[in-house]
Amino acid sequence: MPHPTAGIELLVRPTTVAVPYGRSTCELILPAGSLRLCPDDPQRRTDSHRFRGLIATCLRNPALDLSQPVLVVTDKTRLCDYPDYLPIVVEQISEQRGSSQPFPIIIAYGTHPRQSDEESRRCYGPFFARWPMFIHHDCDDSSLFVDCGHTQRGTPIRLRRDLLEASAVITMGPICHHYFAGYGGGRKLIFPGCGERQAIYANHGLFLDPHRQGLSPGCHPGELDDNPLAQDLFDMESRLPASLAIHGIQDSDGRICDFLVGTGQELYRQACRSHAASYELSVKPVDTVIASCGGHPKDINFIQAHKTIHNSAAFVRDGGLLVVFAECPDGIGSSTFLPWFGSGYAAAFARLAERYQGNGGTALAMQAKTARIRICLVTALDRITCQRIGCEKGDLARVTRLLEAPSGIIAWIANGSLLVNRFDS
Repeated sequence: MPHPTAGIELLVRPTTVAVPYGRSTCELILPAGSLRLCPDDPQRRTDSHRFRGLIATCLRNPALDLSQPVLVVTDKTRLCDYPDYLPIVVEQISEQRGSSQPFPIIIAYGTHPRQSDEESRRCYGPFFARWPMFIHHDCDDSSLFVDCGHTQRGTPIRLRRDLLEASAVITMGPICHHYFAGYGGGRKLIFPGCGERQAIYANHGLFLDPHRQGLSPGCHPGELDDNPLAQDLFDMESRLPASLAIHGIQDSDGRICDFLVGTGQELYRQACRSHAASYELSVKPVDTVIASCGGHPKDINFIQAHKTIHNSAAFVRDGGLLVVFAECPDGIGSSTFLPWFGSGYAAAFARLAERYQGNGGTALAMQAKTARIRICLVTALDRITCQRIGCEKGDLARVTRLLEAPSGIIAWIANGSLLVNRFDS
């Protein structure tokens, strides 16, 4: 459940705040009466010693067959302090199975592009160079998959053969909000993380509601039960559940504070509730929200910055203004995003409903937001691109002038990709 007052501060005097922007920061002076919205960071409850004991205990489960294990980890977009903790997991698996023979570690990209070796070294630390069996998942390699029918909602169940043949599938990744799947991590490592592209698109297509000719009302961050896409993922999980799931609980700096380890949907929900306690608020939407993505790499491109735009927009009243500091030095970050703009929402929706494609849902979600509120980007994106996606291009001077003559209530969010508004009007 959201915490109605946690992380909400009323500023009683003008207050200077540091605004992360790319690899640098700038400053803004918030007027008295502004709201500062921030996470309520979880307490640190783990370290390498405690984690080693926890994993050892969980791996001693006699029902766990470690003769041919497969470990699944996330890619660079969702890290889990792998340099510190991944070697411990591998060490304990090897010890419990009584063999130093390497076993596969699959990087669950979903439809994300493959990382370079240098990026992988940054993700997994020196261990990446030492372990000979890192496997880069390829959602387009049809030879990897076995057809296993369909979910109740019609999503093709195409699972990796090596996961089906493994004696135990162990997943390790952080819990996070997802803007249409409710939460990431957990079951999403096997699918869509290790899924086939068209099956992934079929699941993501549940974000669209053809009867309403709009986005499915249940597909929101923090929502699992009334979310058709999330329920489809649970259905998919029932066909190949993890033998052991290692759920990381992050603080606002992305460091792991705790781990929940075990099996089943209820443990995953428990991990999601733990995450929600730190990052969900209940705030009546205000006139103006000023948000930063949190700097690099969260604003490395627009697709990454959209997480902040989507979450922060929920704190803005209808007709209000959202200002987002998002440098985007790498541009949009996808070649499949901009083509959805220009023909209008209805035409884009019809095309996407007929054949879902990557980043199409993000484009529709963006169009829905710009129809409801004004969005101003302080960004390296050029003005024409900003206009194409329905945004205004701003700068620090413009935001400063806005704060010097405020109109209505202003809220400030320093790390907009983290906070989710669960206000129920």
